[in-house]
Amino acid sequence: MADDSTVPQPQRAGKGWQDPGPRDVTRDRENPDLLVPPATDAGTVPNLRFSFADAHQRIERGGWTREITQRELPVATKLAGVDMALEPGAYRELHWHQQAEWAYVLRGSCRISAVDHEGRNFLDDVRAGDLWFFPHGVPHHIQALDEGVEFLLVFDDGAFSENGTFLISDFFAHTPRDVIAKNFGWAPEQLESLPEREKYIFAGQVPPPLDQDRVVSPSGEVPRTFSHRLMDQEPKRFPGGTVRIADVTNFAAATDICAARVEIQPGGLRELHWHPTDDEWQYYISGRGRMGVFASTGVARTFDFRAGDVGYVPFAYGHYIENLGDEPLVFLEMFRKPRFADISLSQWMANTPAEIIADTLNLPREMIEALPKEKRPVVR
Repeated sequence: MADDSTVPQPQRAGKGWQDPGPRDVTRDRENPDLLVPPATDAGTVPNLRFSFADAHQRIERGGWTREITQRELPVATKLAGVDMALEPGAYRELHWHQQAEWAYVLRGSCRISAVDHEGRNFLDDVRAGDLWFFPHGVPHHIQALDEGVEFLLVFDDGAFSENGTFLISDFFAHTPRDVIAKNFGWAPEQLESLPEREKYIFAGQVPPPLDQDRVVSPSGEVPRTFSHRLMDQEPKRFPGGTVRIADVTNFAAATDICAARVEIQPGGLRELHWHPTDDEWQYYISGRGRMGVFASTGVARTFDFRAGDVGYVPFAYGHYIENLGDEPLVFLEMFRKPRFADISLSQWMANTPAEIIADTLNLPREMIEALPKEKRPVVR
């Protein structure tokens, strides 16, 4: 253990006492607002943070995956997430699921394909910062390009597990061979090498250039692209950072999940706000910050976040996110809705008669009248 003078202690303003251990000092240093909560924290708020570093890692030939579902984060009933990586050429095999799939490419690149219920197909290459979305039940696959790939998947069901998807290899393995032969017009002896179980993730060769891989379907291509170049969007700029929003207004296929990519500069703040339509699922890409959450009835709690962490905010809970580091704090916030929506505490106050706010908060009226009436999601 480090020198006692460098070990954080659960003490604040003459309250608390030393903790001699046993304890995990590294964790205490990473979570200072759990060890010594702000004096404004009170009551019991459920855990709203879980790290992918604490999730089970499934390792396969060609890649790995880990997930955070309602099992790991019980409060997260609306959305679940998966972190997956594939080596160059490796496949996340052909599959489908009952949930809608939204994705963000964290690094590298991959090829994605899908075919909808009318036989219309889709094929594209996506890179770091790009999104994709596959509706419920639409079969698809992912294959890493020559640099490999890591991506975040988000599903519109907190109980979803990536280990429970419908896989084409598993379907074939559990269908009688004579039925398969009859269905496709194949001879039974042609089926001897079929997989006996799911393949899930498996190694492969880097695919050829995109144009060489395209299949011309008589039904045509999907009418709304399943991919979106989020980083090509001009961000909304504010004094403390930037915001890029992807919802049905600019990514029409993503009818079930919308998202914002927020970048907060050092010392900046994702303003006090709440979301009026649904729970918020967060993924932290880089940096270090904290989130304070107000749950009504005098109940509040503060959590610390760093790269690889997942946060969750129940519907209508007031909250803020503050950059505590010396580099940008970058994170995604996702919602199980087609349109992004939030309520700014500052904008609400600015667009309400000033005397009402002044009387309620015991503040000078001039302070309220000076508030900007336009929303500023990120402030410094």
